[in-house]
Amino acid sequence: MPDTYSTMRHLLILVAAVVAAAVSVAGQAPMFTDATAAAGIRFVHNSGAFGKKYLPETVGSGVVVLDIDDDGWQDVLFINSMRWPGRTGPSTIAGLYRNTQAGGFVDVTRGSGLDVPLYGIGGTAGDFDNDGKVDIYVTALGGNRLFRNLGNGRFADVTARAGVAWSGFSNRALWFDHDAHGRLDLFVAHYVEWSPDKDLYCTLDGNAKSYCTPESYKGQSPSLFRNKGDGSFEDVTRKAGVLDPSSKGLGVALLDYDGDGRLDLFVANDTEPNRLYRNKGDGTFEDRALGAGIAFSEAGVARAGMGVDAIDYDGSGRPSLVIGNFSNQMMALYHNEGHGLFIDDAPKSAVGRTSLLSLTFGCFFFDADLDGFPDIFAANGHVADDIDRVQSRVTYAQRPHLFRNTGRKQFEDVSAQAGPALQRAVVARGAAYGDFDRDGDLDIVMNVNNGAARLFRNGTPPLNNVLRVRTMGSAANRDGIGARVDVTARGGATSWRLVKTGSSYASQSELPVTFGLGTATGVESVRVTWPNGKVDTIGAVPVNSAITIREGAGLVQTMPIDRRAGGAGR
Repeated sequence: MPDTYSTMRHLLILVAAVVAAAVSVAGQAPMFTDATAAAGIRFVHNSGAFGKKYLPETVGSGVVVLDIDDDGWQDVLFINSMRWPGRTGPSTIAGLYRNTQAGGFVDVTRGSGLDVPLYGIGGTAGDFDNDGKVDIYVTALGGNRLFRNLGNGRFADVTARAGVAWSGFSNRALWFDHDAHGRLDLFVAHYVEWSPDKDLYCTLDGNAKSYCTPESYKGQSPSLFRNKGDGSFEDVTRKAGVLDPSSKGLGVALLDYDGDGRLDLFVANDTEPNRLYRNKGDGTFEDRALGAGIAFSEAGVARAGMGVDAIDYDGSGRPSLVIGNFSNQMMALYHNEGHGLFIDDAPKSAVGRTSLLSLTFGCFFFDADLDGFPDIFAANGHVADDIDRVQSRVTYAQRPHLFRNTGRKQFEDVSAQAGPALQRAVVARGAAYGDFDRDGDLDIVMNVNNGAARLFRNGTPPLNNVLRVRTMGSAANRDGIGARVDVTARGGATSWRLVKTGSSYASQSELPVTFGLGTATGVESVRVTWPNGKVDTIGAVPVNSAITIREGAGLVQTMPIDRRAGGAGR
């Protein structure tokens, strides 16, 4: 009997070990390495801070992932600020880095037309004139800029002709076709009424000057510019129903929250109620945030909203929201319950508990391990460099957070297991994702306030398969922004993504959409619903491939992705 018992006991131990090992592999944390130096990225952000504690110094700056030359490799634009007037020192400009297709980047800013000094905050990229080249809009203090892509790495400032300048304090913008007329319109979120001559004296402890909170200043209404198709835009802010002088917008997300096929907008406001602009289909919007439960916190308080993103993270068919908030407020994770109602699941999840003391600017959903469940990345950093004088548990520089989606509306904090790259505390602001090495998984790029930018290469073992989809409109806008892509994997599981600009904080991720397929060995169909309602459906395509679908023509390109070699289609 003892021998039998011993044998069974050892057998059970062995089975438990095998099961534990299997679970460990299936639930392995995504891994990231700091590839900044190796990739040749040398960008350093300049806020212009020199001791006066000017408010704009706290909020910069963003990063834009885009393909400037349409070669299929994602490039990067780091937005920069500059020294204040009257201050001496070298001038600073943005950083435009072209992908070399060999694992690195080269700085091509000089001579690009983007090498102009301005107090930049954020940016968004889209082909506003449908000429096949992606254009760039930069939000700034004292005047935004629209740069038209001329090709060959050159851009021209067409702001004046386009009529999209703004003399105030702009922060966030996104391109979308709000009335499905086939051209990209422009939504711009503005922050507060601030200028050096209106600067106020604020303190943390009654002594030395510190940065004022946004409550000290009046807000500024967002702007909506409708594309007229002749290179110029019409300001339709009031006519469209988005005029809101109390707004202090820092984050904007594009989504179709009610599934009616029209593009809605969510605006994360700083110390003012958030806005959910429902698209009524006649060129106008109405705010539904209060009734949806996302204007205030569960305590009925307007939080300090920063970055935001939207995705269907639980397979419900409805997009939910993640919002970066101030320290001691925790991030928000609003689950879309349907019928126009959201419920904040963050307080009962690792997302809320882990982020309580963090101040989150950039945040986004992305499938870091390609298991089919969108994960969350949060870029953190406080606004007050002396915050520890009054809050000993809160720091200025903070580590980023990575939350792995475990299914069933649950997330786990895997930041500590994701590699040394995510263990370094920085004062992060904008963050975005893109597949820079074309190995199928998504890398992270992050801008740091008054510091060096970061590139985090995704080094997660290639256990899962992937499909990447690029959309090209014909009657719809050429980038297919606003298109819904549904992918059905072998076995019947269907997931969907929206082709979008904006999201995160002052930043933009790549336009191609990535579908983690887990261990599925095939894709049965891909369906694209364009912003104008037209639909293209294609049949089976191989896993581990990047495809291009053109409106009306269907599948026009298929390129293999080598999940082992770190590159594709070379």
